[in-house]
Amino acid sequence: MSGHSKWATTKHKKAVIDAKRGKLFARLIKNIEVAARTGGGDPAGNPTLYDAIQKAKKNSVPADNITRAVKRGSGEEAGGADWQTIMYEGYGPAGVAFLVECLTDNRNRAASDVRVAFTRTGGSLADPGSVAYNFSRKGVIEVAAADGVDEDSILLAVLDAGAEEVVEGPESFEIICEPTDLVAVRTALTDAGMDYESAESQFVAATKVEVDVEGARRVMRLIDALEDLDDVQNVYTSVEVSAEVAAALDQDD
Repeated sequence: MSGHSKWATTKHKKAVIDAKRGKLFARLIKNIEVAARTGGGDPAGNPTLYDAIQKAKKNSVPADNITRAVKRGSGEEAGGADWQTIMYEGYGPAGVAFLVECLTDNRNRAASDVRVAFTRTGGSLADPGSVAYNFSRKGVIEVAAADGVDEDSILLAVLDAGAEEVVEGPESFEIICEPTDLVAVRTALTDAGMDYESAESQFVAATKVEVDVEGARRVMRLIDALEDLDDVQNVYTSVEVSAEVAAALDQDD
């Protein structure tokens, strides 16, 4: 899950530790397979594969699993599924826009499961194009907050490489750039001695919808319902959660 709000990302990572670790591993392995199939099995010549492997490593996916996923994707080893990418569009509570990216080997199952998740949580699927126009693909690099790492130091390191903005969250920073500048920006970051949690292409909403506490709870219920589906790879939304609402929701834990 990514691209909907820094608060939701943080909440998700805490929840993922045990119950969702298996699903997270499966998503990361799928990313590696697809990246290897699309751009070849050499991470040095395939930046998308390199970033997918780095993300898997940072989330403690075993090295053997990563190696086998690369081999399946590149055709060196049998057993790779015919993953298809499908985007679903919808509206959640409070009119929040949703883009749901599925990676599936069964289109009918994916469509049915996504539709049920929306209807059970107060949302609805939308016609193709009615939501997507509000989203654009961006390169997003997440940097954990640490000593000596602040918005100014990050900007100084990455501005000349093509970074557009740095967004500060409660526990990390997001660097936004054009997808074509992703490699240059993450390289500039590491050259400056800073580590990053993830670097990938995501969909970012141009217009956000701010929600109150109850609205945020309902939006998160839909996000959780979608992320529980095996075919769902990423959930992007236009939700905006203020610091005050995030603080109130933290009391729910």
